[in-house]
Amino acid sequence: MKLHTLFKVTAIASALALVGCGGDIEINPSVVDNSVNNSNNSSGGGSGGDDNGDNTAENICAVNNGVQGAFDGRDCEYNLEFASRNIEITEDLTFVELPDGGVHVFDGALLVGEDCDTTTSCTIGEGPTVTVEPGATLAFTSGEAIVRVARGAKLDAIGTFDKPITFTSANAFTRFDVVGNGPRFADWGGIIVNGHGITNQCTDAQRDAGTCNVASEGIVSYYGGNDNADDSGSMKYVKIWYAGSGPRAGGDGDDLNSLTLNAVGSGSSYEFVHIHQGYDDGIEFFGGAANVKNVVFTDTQDDSMDIDSGWQGTAQFLYIKHGTVNVDGEQVFMGNGGFEADGEKNAGAEYSQAPASRPTIANVTVVTTDGLSTRDNDPSIAMKFDDNFLGQMYNFLLVKEDVSTNDSRCILFTGDGEKGVVDGDLNFYSSVMACVAENEFTSGNLFANGVSRQEWFDNGGENARIGGNATVFAADGFATDMSSSDITVTANDLSSLGNPYLEPVDFIGAVSSDDTSSEWYQWVEAALAAAEQD
Repeated sequence: MKLHTLFKVTAIASALALVGCGGDIEINPSVVDNSVNNSNNSSGGGSGGDDNGDNTAENICAVNNGVQGAFDGRDCEYNLEFASRNIEITEDLTFVELPDGGVHVFDGALLVGEDCDTTTSCTIGEGPTVTVEPGATLAFTSGEAIVRVARGAKLDAIGTFDKPITFTSANAFTRFDVVGNGPRFADWGGIIVNGHGITNQCTDAQRDAGTCNVASEGIVSYYGGNDNADDSGSMKYVKIWYAGSGPRAGGDGDDLNSLTLNAVGSGSSYEFVHIHQGYDDGIEFFGGAANVKNVVFTDTQDDSMDIDSGWQGTAQFLYIKHGTVNVDGEQVFMGNGGFEADGEKNAGAEYSQAPASRPTIANVTVVTTDGLSTRDNDPSIAMKFDDNFLGQMYNFLLVKEDVSTNDSRCILFTGDGEKGVVDGDLNFYSSVMACVAENEFTSGNLFANGVSRQEWFDNGGENARIGGNATVFAADGFATDMSSSDITVTANDLSSLGNPYLEPVDFIGAVSSDDTSSEWYQWVEAALAAAEQD
């Protein structure tokens, strides 16, 4: 026998529906005293059974500080007594795969670990680990419902190819979609991970004193430190759909991303991820050195990859596609920048320990449109460079087939984005620009060092500009056509870079038409098909 006291959340699905419709029902946890509990715990929340209780389903919902989610035999429902913007998770939790397509549903924020501003009396220790098991689905009901991981804590969401993990809107499930409009961008707030990594949002003196505390967006929490090898957990085989928040009702007013990596170190990696229909950016880096690989971005409203504040990580195999979605019966465009690449928030002697963003990025496909994003009416652009961004980019394929309406661009420099070019620290290698009109690349504007934009991109014949009518994709419409006569550039196999995170390749772009049996090819194929149907 096992002795314990368990506070059980007894939320009823019909009551939740009334609450969603504006009813006055308030759901509170009731206390179930299981002072004597047999090893096969069936402590309430089941789906019924005979008088002897032999058929009562075991409650397999997560437990936080004695409060357990309500299990109806299929779904686990967690109200604000389990987790919210005012309740932090301080113990290890595991979310399991639920039977019959069951879902873990959250009314509020899931705050993992205790947040700490080190200028106050608190200290940062080793926090809890929240584990999400293969096949589990976590769904959220409002723009305030974010997942936030504090410094010292971890979120480990490691699925499998056959059993990916899903973070999504509760409206993706008809049984939780009270209004009946289905899921949409900004339905929930997204995932924010705070690390101890280096960001040029803090001075050297703050880092040395242990007082680097940068306030995050959304529900305020703090990040930053001096450890670019920090480990905040990892994700693999994960879908993040309909996330982000901002001017739309339900959030704190900030533009929240699908996945925000705040000074997350290289101990964390994010691989085989599909980010779909996010409100703001797909992934935004604020410094740190986290690594990403095998990521698909579809119909993200703002930028798919937003780099800022000194990110030093590595990325490989990124497929980015801008498109349209149906909003209230109207097709609207999604997507501003494939990349918004910013180097630094601050610079100078006080920030010498935190250089500008200088990642290594390889094997990327960016497919843009000529549309204006429904988010802010900005155009669809493959790459935007600003704030002294530095980086080495290999095997890129940038595609734009139409500029007839808005005369949009493939590559755009803003502010002091040209500085990296002038200093020789921003370069493409073995890359192809397949854009129907190159806009500023056809102008006579020169960089400050006298080099034209064409000369810079061509890089002595390393790269090629082949126009928007070239054949670059195979019959599947997304993989690089390995037999294309229009692609004359030879891929960089990356072996000479000495970067252990990079895999050797023989193709330009994110996916090869010769690789149709790989998990990566099939991951991209499935992601694009799902986005097309949405």
